[in-house]
Amino acid sequence: MSKLTSPRWTHVALPSCDIDRSVAWYETFTPLVVVERFEDAMGKSAWLGHANQVEDPFVLVLVMFYKDQGKKQPQLAPFAHIGIEVPTEQELEAIAAKAKSADCLAMPPQRIPPPVGYVCMISDPDGNRIEISHNQQVYQKVQERWGGKPRGNQPAGR
Repeated sequence: MSKLTSPRWTHVALPSCDIDRSVAWYETFTPLVVVERFEDAMGKSAWLGHANQVEDPFVLVLVMFYKDQGKKQPQLAPFAHIGIEVPTEQELEAIAAKAKSADCLAMPPQRIPPPVGYVCMISDPDGNRIEISHNQQVYQKVQERWGGKPRGNQPAGR
């Protein structure tokens, strides 16, 4: 197991009014799965990430404080969002259709000029926005910029 040797981008944390509902939503509408769950006297939390993403992990931390349980606290709306890029338009359209059926499609699929691409916006149970995109090329641009360089815990840009 490698150890952290330099500063890293590791997570984004969002409050949740119902952690079990939120976890189920993220597992249904995104490729994220539970990495770990925690509970203490103040509340519950769950870390979600890509399965088997060992190198350069990044997680979404959902936290439900007992004092705020049941109170929606959207942090990412109307434009602020978490972005997830999918490999095909068909995957995006399938997610959008599933979100429409579940009444959580915030913006139907549309083509937006580069670098945005083909996108839709969905809302999690707390009202946070998740952008699903195709051909936004974030992954591709990062690979072009740093893909040929040695991997490991090298800080970005070095």
